[in-house]
Amino acid sequence: MIQSIARTLWQLLGWIELILFTLVLYLLSFLPSHWIGPWYRRLFQRWSRTWVHALGADLRLHHKNSRPLPERFIMIANHPSSFEDIGIPSLFDVDSVAKIEVRDWWFVGRISAAAGTIFVKRESSASRADAAEKIRDHLQRGRCVALYPEGGIKGPRLQPAFRYGAFGISLDTGVPIVPVYLHYEAQHDFHWGPHSLIQNMRNIMATRNNRVNYYVFDAIEPRLFHDKVSYCNHVYQMYLDWQARFLD
Repeated sequence: MIQSIARTLWQLLGWIELILFTLVLYLLSFLPSHWIGPWYRRLFQRWSRTWVHALGADLRLHHKNSRPLPERFIMIANHPSSFEDIGIPSLFDVDSVAKIEVRDWWFVGRISAAAGTIFVKRESSASRADAAEKIRDHLQRGRCVALYPEGGIKGPRLQPAFRYGAFGISLDTGVPIVPVYLHYEAQHDFHWGPHSLIQNMRNIMATRNNRVNYYVFDAIEPRLFHDKVSYCNHVYQMYLDWQARFLD
């Protein structure tokens, strides 16, 4: 009982902090674009951590990499939940790729856009091509980009294959891929299925097991591969191995 009350109070404090922080970032997003720089992205990362606090998740980053991460990389991850949209940027200084619908979400869309989020309409080949060019531009400017090669939230388990986009960009630019495997111990509570985003958030807040494990591994160099298909298939097999290790 005492633990439950303490957790509720801690989450309430998180929501108060989140609301105030959201209002500040939202107002700052109206500044001229040339005024918004690295300082806003740092605030965005702290804002993402505030989301983690408000949702009551026990987020743990596990360093399975034996070498330091490169200064510039393309981060990829499996995508079982809506939580990683704030979980990944709370831990890593990255510009995320998100579905175009996020751009219209109250407060969140404008804040994410100001922080450098790249939006894509998944059903449109023209939008995907435009997003790919924006990813290359962000990488050329020294930024790191995070995306999900499953192409959206499909389920707690991996889809039959990854899409090739990230691997083609990695080959073209020479920027390595950093893989992160996401593991939610209460996977069905965190999974965003046919229910609404609000219900997904309620499920996360009410879960009896709030442990979230993000495993980061060594960067994968594109020079080791001749084409995006073999590159993609190799990394996908790594994810299958991690799924068997951490989930099965």
